[in-house]
Amino acid sequence: MATKIGKGYSLISFEKSTNGGFLGLLQVKQKNNVYGPDIPLLQLYVKHETDNRLRVHITDAEKQRWEVPYNLLPRQNPPSIKQTITKSRKDAINKPTTSSEYAGKELIFAYTPDPFTFSVKRKSDGQILFDSTSDESDGYSDLVFKDQYLELSTKLPKSASLYGLGENTQPHGIKLYPNEPYTLYTTDISAINLNADLYGSHPVYMDLRHVDGKAYAHAVLLLNSNGMDVFYRGDSLTYKVIGGVFDFYFFSGPSPLDVVDQWGYHNLSVVEDVVESYKKAKIPLDVIWNDDDHMDGHKDFTLNPVNYPRPKLLSFLDKIHAQGMKYIVIIDPGIGVNASYGVYQRGLANDVFIKYEDKPYLAQVWPGAVNFPDFLNPKTVEWWRDEIRRFHELVPVDGLWIDMNEASNFCTGLCTIPEDRICPNGTGPGWMCCLDCKNITKTRWDDPPYKINASGIEAPIGYKTIATSAYHYNGVLEYDAHSLYGFSQAIATHEALRGLEGKRPFILSRSTYVGSGRYAAHWTGDNKGTWEDLQYSISTMLNFGIFGVPMVGSDICGFYPAPTEELCNRWIELGAFYPFSRDHANFYSPRQELYQWESVAESARNALGMRYKLLPYFYTLNYEAHVTGAPIARPLFFTFTNETELYGLSTQFLLGKSLMVSPVLESNKTQVEAMFPRGTWYDMFDMTKVVFSKESRYVVLDAPLHVINVHLYENAIIPMQQGGLISKEARMTPFTLVVAFPLGAMNGESKGNLFLDDDELPEMRLGDGYATYVDFYATVSKGSVKVWSDVQESKFALEKGWTIEKDGENKMKNVMVEVKGLELPVGKNFAMSWKMGIKA
Repeated sequence: MATKIGKGYSLISFEKSTNGGFLGLLQVKQKNNVYGPDIPLLQLYVKHETDNRLRVHITDAEKQRWEVPYNLLPRQNPPSIKQTITKSRKDAINKPTTSSEYAGKELIFAYTPDPFTFSVKRKSDGQILFDSTSDESDGYSDLVFKDQYLELSTKLPKSASLYGLGENTQPHGIKLYPNEPYTLYTTDISAINLNADLYGSHPVYMDLRHVDGKAYAHAVLLLNSNGMDVFYRGDSLTYKVIGGVFDFYFFSGPSPLDVVDQWGYHNLSVVEDVVESYKKAKIPLDVIWNDDDHMDGHKDFTLNPVNYPRPKLLSFLDKIHAQGMKYIVIIDPGIGVNASYGVYQRGLANDVFIKYEDKPYLAQVWPGAVNFPDFLNPKTVEWWRDEIRRFHELVPVDGLWIDMNEASNFCTGLCTIPEDRICPNGTGPGWMCCLDCKNITKTRWDDPPYKINASGIEAPIGYKTIATSAYHYNGVLEYDAHSLYGFSQAIATHEALRGLEGKRPFILSRSTYVGSGRYAAHWTGDNKGTWEDLQYSISTMLNFGIFGVPMVGSDICGFYPAPTEELCNRWIELGAFYPFSRDHANFYSPRQELYQWESVAESARNALGMRYKLLPYFYTLNYEAHVTGAPIARPLFFTFTNETELYGLSTQFLLGKSLMVSPVLESNKTQVEAMFPRGTWYDMFDMTKVVFSKESRYVVLDAPLHVINVHLYENAIIPMQQGGLISKEARMTPFTLVVAFPLGAMNGESKGNLFLDDDELPEMRLGDGYATYVDFYATVSKGSVKVWSDVQESKFALEKGWTIEKDGENKMKNVMVEVKGLELPVGKNFAMSWKMGIKA
């Protein structure tokens, strides 16, 4: 059993604060020096911020501590520290002696004063969601709060299913697995490393319980950017954090969708559908991506004059832009140290770089020696905006792909440029460190007393990144701000792109933090072209939906090494239904565009063909994500919360509430065993094929090489269009409504919706005449079918002339209705009904 640290704290005062919350003082009970001296006096601040969100904030009562900057992630400020101290010392006679509660509308904060512990209960059902009590027999401590070591635990019921705490590649699927390491610290190690801290930091988990036949979900967010280990043992969870504060947010749920809505830093949702391919193969193609081969010597905001001469590139962009295609290039944060490089010179002049001992901190990435911009500095944000503006005048790109922003460094420690050799010299792999470097271990920031399990090997926290004793604007230590680097870069990039032409920015970021989904899409980094990685991609995608980053996907066919033809077939079938869908490979791998194999091209045409017909549905899900935080891709339990056998299912997923994707994830298979929750499911590729389940069960489906199984659930209405090779063209085709009733139903109701807007507007919203929202309804009663719509803000859709398809007729098979028939303007309310025989 682990040795306990200290005896915790006692609550010496607790009273109402001026802003409607409660303020308390905590005093250490018995000092010790394990991981450093205790902070003797803590401020406790508790507030019900909304009906279903409770905040518990614990910090040093006498000294300001590092927190995630309030300008990066806007939220309410706790009361100032000095006010607490003077007031509470005066009122020390109010020392709490008994356990007590502070109730909000849906959550209750309960505490015991000595030793101080707290619990959070849901009022409606009395369930304890969080309980920090440490009993004698527990292998964890009471509250520990030192400068570089914070510890707090909660008890958990063994039956709870936990999700979240990333970014990592989880080999066991989406559920957290007891006794596996969960370390959060943004790191550039490949996603093929299992159970290790990867590119993003998301200290949030969702807890799903099934009690007395009913499902309940809640979430816990610890808003802290310092490195941390989280130990999940099945019946408890312990945070061990190397700095900052405890800033907990509890979200009451009780459904998984409620949870993501309550906690969502709602994203500004992006929707360009991106898949690399060629027109002649009749595979949809929307975006051409350039890795750093367009750059001059790997330098940001430059063009290679030999391979990418500007006049040729501009004429190419004119051509693809005329067709509605997009062009996106990569940008790494490291700025090449080069006297003749204007971007670097302007950066130096504006003093924008992270410092070490009063000089810009020197690192090495693809251009060689680099300095890193400090995006916490307002001057850096201005300079970055200006560099993006200059680059956009040189090349009218449609978005930016920001990579290596953990931040990644090929070297470690304090480095200088060698005087006796060229670095890099152009031979050997570009990621070998060639600077002259020495390790920095002289400060407690480089060598903290508690070692998190960085990179899965307890690597020093400054290993292959910015030295943790380097500093940002206002003296902020890299030690504290490290995991915010990619997030702060995404915000600065978003601001810059939005300022260019007033269009909706598209940013793809490798490193993410809480709130990143508001500014950027995410791809899951360097994966492998293996069957295992194909399967892992589903869990990672579903986790990012829970993290509030709905626009997510993995490199289709794997980043390296080269995939087999069969694997690439199966990967494009699955990848066509990732919210963010892109084929991308390592520079050193053989070409793997989707047209390289005819068999893969056929699978791509089938799967992407369906994706492009479903663009109205995908786009409406993006709008829903933007407004409510709901993930686009979801685990099945989001819709079927009472089905406990779905709680660990990681081989299938839902798009929205009603569309289920069941891919083949193993080689040499022409069938797939898929779980079907109770009800009626219609095959989207052949709507006469129906799966009906009285209870959740596995069904064996045919899945020859070019087939992916996608099924629509009963009681749904899905708007579809006719597809195309470019999303711009696909989005102007007529609509069809697909209405699904339960099999054999004499009575039934179905619902669906549709959001339409000018997809280049900065924000997805109604109210300015550039968007239309439609609710669709349908009923069947004794063989009579009625379908109608309710349109909000019809002007936009009417101006665009969108219609529900003119040709064909209303077909009803197995109580699946395809509404074509009349030419109905999408922007006008309509109602239609007809009598039909129903074939069950």
